Amino acid sequence: MGMCFPCPAESAPPSPSLEEKRTKLAEAAERRQKEAASRGILDVQSVEEKRKKKEKMEKQIATSGPPPAGGLRWTVS
Repeated sequence: MGMCFPCPAESAPPSPSLEEKRTKLAEAAERRQKEAASRGILDVQSVEEKRKKKEKMEKQIATSGPPPAGGLRWTVS
């Protein structure tokens, strides 16, 4: 019970080539990464745009250098 063997007349189903197997595994891994990255996010595109905008601003700040000595000062009271 529970043990099932193929009939002697039937041949085993053909196994996919190594290249096909690799491509399927790679596609599945990419799909899982995308699903994990977007888990809990309703609008994935807007999140990506915000992330790119933030990176662009950070890059701009890094390339502009430190502010001049007479710049604004922030105080907390």
